[in-house]
Amino acid sequence: MPTNRLEAFSDGVLAIIITIMVLGLKVPTGHHLSDLLHTTGIGLLTYLLSFIYVGIYWNNHHHMFRLVKQVSGGVLWANLALLFSLSLFPFSTAWVDDSRFERTPVVIYGLNLLGAAIAYFVLQSVIIRQQGAESPLREAVGADLKGKVSPVFYVAGILSALLIGGPVGVGLAEACFVIVAIMWVVPDRRIDRVVRQHQAPD
Repeated sequence: MPTNRLEAFSDGVLAIIITIMVLGLKVPTGHHLSDLLHTTGIGLLTYLLSFIYVGIYWNNHHHMFRLVKQVSGGVLWANLALLFSLSLFPFSTAWVDDSRFERTPVVIYGLNLLGAAIAYFVLQSVIIRQQGAESPLREAVGADLKGKVSPVFYVAGILSALLIGGPVGVGLAEACFVIVAIMWVVPDRRIDRVVRQHQAPD
């Protein structure tokens, strides 16, 4: 089947995820900047990080499917697994916010990020296998250094929160999660280059 229905469904789910996250922000009871910082400050930070992650996945998902003409049942299920992982972001984000960065919610948030990364890798691998030896997606991702390094940072963050604990361990965990977000926000033009090559006239 063509990819248009899968992409439209995925776009809708990601839009709903962002909407749910922003609705979870607490409205300040007062009318001063101090009220905003006291009531919503941490929530804004956790929302911003999760929003960036959802945006990164939406961007990469969109670019990846520019190299996909048809989808199989395996691709559909792998895509659903990715959407399932991303759909947990409002829950894990809200828990981190409500707990004020307690260890267990931060660990769960890290596991959520790790699960989404694994699901995206599985989706990418299923597409490459479907496309065969001449897969344009395989050509585009190449060694996929960022894709391999990201889970290492997630695991390091989870272990920091678990083993070190306290403000230091949680701070290191959040730093690891922010580093990965920064890595992926930097534009990656590998897929754009391959798309142009495949669209070029012979």
